[in-house]
Amino acid sequence: MEIDEAVRGCSDRRLRTKYGNAVYVVQRAFALYPFEEVAFSFNGGKDSTVLLHLIRAGYYLYKKDSGDAAQMDAVKNCPLRTIYFESPCAFPEINSFTYETVSTYGLPLETIHSDFKSGLEGLLKEKPTKAIFIGTRIGDPNAVGQEQFSPSSPGWPPFMRVNPILDWSYRDVWSFLLTCKVKYCSLYDQGYTSIGSIHDTVPNALLSDSSTEKSFRPAYMLTDGRLERAGRTKKTNPKVEMNSVASNGMNNTEGGQMISRAASIIVVGDEILFGTTEDNLGATLCKKLHAIGWRVSHVAVVRNEIDSVAEEVERCKSTDDMVFIFGGLGPLHSDVSLAGVAKAFGVRLAPDEEFEDYLSQLMGNNYTGDRNEMAQLPEGITELLHHKTLPLPLIKCRNVIALAATNMVELDTEWDCLLHTQESGLMPAKPFVSKHLSTTLSDVQIAPVLAKLCLEFSDVYIGCHRISRVGPLVVNLTGKDNQRVHEAAEKLTSSFEGQFSQVDSYK
Repeated sequence: MEIDEAVRGCSDRRLRTKYGNAVYVVQRAFALYPFEEVAFSFNGGKDSTVLLHLIRAGYYLYKKDSGDAAQMDAVKNCPLRTIYFESPCAFPEINSFTYETVSTYGLPLETIHSDFKSGLEGLLKEKPTKAIFIGTRIGDPNAVGQEQFSPSSPGWPPFMRVNPILDWSYRDVWSFLLTCKVKYCSLYDQGYTSIGSIHDTVPNALLSDSSTEKSFRPAYMLTDGRLERAGRTKKTNPKVEMNSVASNGMNNTEGGQMISRAASIIVVGDEILFGTTEDNLGATLCKKLHAIGWRVSHVAVVRNEIDSVAEEVERCKSTDDMVFIFGGLGPLHSDVSLAGVAKAFGVRLAPDEEFEDYLSQLMGNNYTGDRNEMAQLPEGITELLHHKTLPLPLIKCRNVIALAATNMVELDTEWDCLLHTQESGLMPAKPFVSKHLSTTLSDVQIAPVLAKLCLEFSDVYIGCHRISRVGPLVVNLTGKDNQRVHEAAEKLTSSFEGQFSQVDSYK
C-alpha cells in the first residue's frame, strides 16, 4: 500500500510515530464499529485530505491483519461512506478538488446542503451511523476537550467522533502530504494556509512573495504553524473589554501611571512544604515587583499535585492582574504546574510545535520527539515570550506566567527579559514611596495612635514588625503619593516626640 510504504520508508521519525498512532486509531474504529455504520466527513481541506489517506492505509492494514488476503487489492481505496457539506460560500477550487478526489478513490458520496447539525440529524435518521471520522486537530476552534474517540456533544445526534489526527501539528500535516506525494487543493499553493469560506479567507500575508506583486509562496513554507489561521479575516467587536484582570490592563494608555497593579506568586514544591528547602525565589520576586510599583497580594506554596495547582491558579487569575508560578516545570512525574494551569483555564495540554523545536535544539540527542512531555502546553491560551538571552522562551497563559528559574541568577535573567518583552504585560506602574521608622516604644503604647493613623491615611499602607520580641519596633509606611506618606510619618513622629528614628533599610 503506497501510503504505508512512503511513511515507513521516510527518515522523519516524528512523522512515522504520528502516522503509527493515527492508523492505530483508524484500525481500532473499524474493529469497534460495522463498516457500513461508519462514515467519513470530507471537506476538501488539507486536514481531511490527510485523514482520507490515513483511513485508506488504516483500512488496508486492518484487513491485512485480519487475514483477508484475497481482498487486499480491492480494499486499497476503502469505499467508505463519505459526507460532504457543500456550501454556496465554498471556494470553487474546494468543490472541484472534493468531487475529483471522491471520483479518484471511488468513495460513495453523500452531499448535504444544510448546516452540519441539521445535516447529521437527517443523515442519521436515514442510515444508522455509529461513528464518523473527522479531521479535527488541536488548535481548531472545536477541538477543546476532545479525545481521539469522543461522543458527540449534548444536543447533537448521538455518534462517536473519531479524531485520528487530533494531536497532529501544522508541520505534521504538510510533512505527511509531501512525503506521500498525494494531491491536495490548489489553493494551498497560492498562499492559503487555512481555508474557510470565500467571505472570511485570504492568503496568509506571512507567505507574501516580496519579489512578485500579489504572489504568495505555498502553504507548506509557513514556518510557524501557530499562525496557520492568520489568513482568516476577523470581525471586530466595537465593545471594549474593561476588565483589567482579563486584559492585563494593557488597553489602558495610562498604564504606566496606574495607582496600583496586583500580582500573586505561586510556588509549587513538596520539598518546601516538607522543610527540605526554603523558598527564596518568591521573596526575591516580591521585591522585584514592589520595585516597579506592583503590589503583591498573595504568596502561596502548594504541593506537586495538579488539583492543588489548579485551585490556586483559579483563585488568583481572577483577582490579580498577573500570576507568577515557580517550580514543577519539566518531564518528571512531579512536574505538574502546566497541567494545573491548563485545568484552571478549562483546557487540555497539547503539543506546541514551536516549543518542540526549541527543545530539540536545546536537548539534541536527549530530546524524545513527540513523547517529550515538556512540549505539552495549555491548549489555545499559550503565548511564548522570546528573548535572545533565554535558552527557551518563557510560557505565558493569559495572565499567568510560568518562570523556569531555580536560583537567583536565573531569576534575575528571566525578570530582565520580562521587563524588556512587551508581550509579557509587565508594565511598570507608578513607584511606591516608603518610610521606615524605628522605636523602642511598646506595642500597647503605640497601638491606639496607629489605629487612628490608619483611618486618617487609608491610602497609605501602615504595617509593623519586630526583628526580635525585645528589639525595636519598625513601622513601615508605604504608598504611591509621596506627600501623603510624608504627612503620615510626620503625624506619627509628632505624637511621640523624640521616640522615632528613620531607618533606610530593614530586615
